[in-house]
Amino acid sequence: MVVRRPQAQCKDTVLVKVIASSLRKGSVVEVDGKLYAVLSAENFHPGKGTPVTQVDMRRIADGVKVSERWKTTDQVERAHVEDLDYDFLYSDAEGFHFMRPETYEQITVSEDVVGDQAVYLQDGMRVVIKVHQEAAVALELPQKITVTVMETEPVVKGQTASSSYKPAMCDNGLRVMVPPHVGVGTRIVINTADNSYSERAKD
Repeated sequence: MVVRRPQAQCKDTVLVKVIASSLRKGSVVEVDGKLYAVLSAENFHPGKGTPVTQVDMRRIADGVKVSERWKTTDQVERAHVEDLDYDFLYSDAEGFHFMRPETYEQITVSEDVVGDQAVYLQDGMRVVIKVHQEAAVALELPQKITVTVMETEPVVKGQTASSSYKPAMCDNGLRVMVPPHVGVGTRIVINTADNSYSERAKD
């Protein structure tokens, strides 16, 4: 079912009714006549009782963060969001600056939207920015990025057990658990979803 709301904040916004369990980070929903960007959505299925969806959101108009809990089958109104490719340029006091590779058009994304993903951003990195009515509401990173190990324990010969992973500090300030054979200066691939080690970089 598709509806249009003529309200001031939701003017010309196409809303589609979806079940709460289908919401994902970056979705835009309307609640009580106001638009919210979903920061996180998690479904809980208790052994007894009704499954629920816990959603943390940011109100687009003023940046206020709120939490909602719906039954997973509750109907909510989701607004259309465009997924657009952008390249990361730099960050400053105004926010994070990105450029469309096709048009060279630039966009500034606030720190609220980027959040803890900022540590993964690298010069020229291609990301997907979710845009609603010309405003950036969420950022989608590549699944994997390459970083360099700056500090870690020395390599111990013959130690190969995966259970003996050791902490390493990377050049972007991230702390990652790595296998014993990884030493200082090694370039490694990590998963941005959970900050976990994937493999040694092949370059």
